[in-house]
Amino acid sequence: MAKHDVVVSQGKRTLKKRMLARWQLYLLLLIPVAYILIFAYGPMAGLIIAFKKYNVRLGIFDSPWVGFDNFRKFFSSYKFPIIMKNTIVISLYSLVVTFPIPIIFALLLNCMNGRIYKKMIQTVTYIPYFISSVVMVGLIFQILDNRSGIYGAVYKMLTGTIGPNIFADGSLFKHIYVWSAVWQTTGYSAIIYIAALTNVDQSLHEAALIDGATRLQRVRYIDVPTILPTASIMLILAVGNIMNIGFEKVLLMQNNLNLNYSEIISTYVYKVGLASGLNDFSLSTAISMFNSVINFILLIVANWGSKKLSGSGIF
Repeated sequence: MAKHDVVVSQGKRTLKKRMLARWQLYLLLLIPVAYILIFAYGPMAGLIIAFKKYNVRLGIFDSPWVGFDNFRKFFSSYKFPIIMKNTIVISLYSLVVTFPIPIIFALLLNCMNGRIYKKMIQTVTYIPYFISSVVMVGLIFQILDNRSGIYGAVYKMLTGTIGPNIFADGSLFKHIYVWSAVWQTTGYSAIIYIAALTNVDQSLHEAALIDGATRLQRVRYIDVPTILPTASIMLILAVGNIMNIGFEKVLLMQNNLNLNYSEIISTYVYKVGLASGLNDFSLSTAISMFNSVINFILLIVANWGSKKLSGSGIF
């Protein structure tokens, strides 16, 4: 037997012994693995529909092939530039606003001295994250109602007239969506940065104080470099998911007046595949596949850029 084969055989026996010694952990691991295989990888077989003219009676495999016709149909649609523009604008706007704010919030919270106040502020700020999209949109409608909401009451008090209907102005849709997301997600998103800041060696702060560093200088030269690797990974994940905007919230906030500003890929897929009466599963699958490919490319590019700039990445 060759030396390489002996090494491989010994490695297999060692791996088997380790697995048998920790069989309880591997048994627990079966649950998430089965979940991923069934609900993440299993449905990927259905992507073949994107290249067929799917017929329910014929089934997936017997439906006729059409190649890239479904992709061409989407790219040539008059809605394609509108949908892409809305998706990209809202995604980039959301990324630029919602990514740095939790970092700034975590740094400010870390600077506070009162432990009780820090815990109270952190608790109050991350509670909105657990509000469902339906309730959140209901709150937005109630607060920004131009007649009975807080916005309407304040506007009438200041001007004596009824305020304009914000939801009738499609250009304001992206601002409402993004800044309501800031209120809802900032506290929860800051948790990971707060956890990273707890790993800062306090001797660094003590040495900086002896050298006469101000609090702002300690944040800049000690705290920020500490959370930079975590921020890089979170940015990569955010960029890789940039095209997947919150479907439920956008759909609930849509109306006939703001549709040209709020229609995005995920809501269009839903309407083409289920809600419009067309039930064009092939077209909706092709659009979803196109969206996933774009996200994958962005993820690879973001990871490459992060490794070049900061030396850290997710792979």
